[in-house]
Amino acid sequence: MNILSKFSRAVAFCAGLGAAVALSACGELPAGEEAYGPSADGVDLRGSTIGGEFELTSNKGEKVKWSDFDGQYRLIYFGFTSCPDICPTDVQRFTMGLSRFEEAHPDLAGKVQPIFVSIDPARDTIEALDQFVNAFHPRLIGLTGSEEEIAAVVAAFGGSATKLPPDETGWYNMQHTTLTYLFAPDGSPLGIIPTDKQAEGVAAELERWVR
Repeated sequence: MNILSKFSRAVAFCAGLGAAVALSACGELPAGEEAYGPSADGVDLRGSTIGGEFELTSNKGEKVKWSDFDGQYRLIYFGFTSCPDICPTDVQRFTMGLSRFEEAHPDLAGKVQPIFVSIDPARDTIEALDQFVNAFHPRLIGLTGSEEEIAAVVAAFGGSATKLPPDETGWYNMQHTTLTYLFAPDGSPLGIIPTDKQAEGVAAELERWVR
């Protein structure tokens, strides 16, 4: 399976439409690294250049930096709270997978921090973000910021997010990257977690990465 097929869900409409794209920010793997990660289900991102320092606002109204999570593995997803389909499905799958991993490996549970970054700061107030993340996992952190701050973070993490024209009621959809990334305790990218493999696949992938 080539890497383009692995990214077949990389950009999708939250209403359910999808498009296959490559992640343009990915670099070449270091010499000697395998083409894929520890399993055939995920995608290896070691050696890529995505990620980097940022400062956003949490669902508790506190300033949070990427470096605040140093020492922890980071599961990060970009989405929006009013998404009708894909975002809540993906978030449910990766948080349920994390919960299964925590139950099986309580000694490693605290080493993985789940993060949800809003790509829709105009609608995702701190209150809306707090309600959303609390519905999925007790340790899931929601992050938001200004439109400029969010755009910079999305770009740094190799993603995309576009506001679509509103309907007659004024509601609008977002076209965006729908991938769950895993980063190492030093903040470097590790891989993409296969949420399409349901909670079991997510838990299995975490077992292969987290030590």
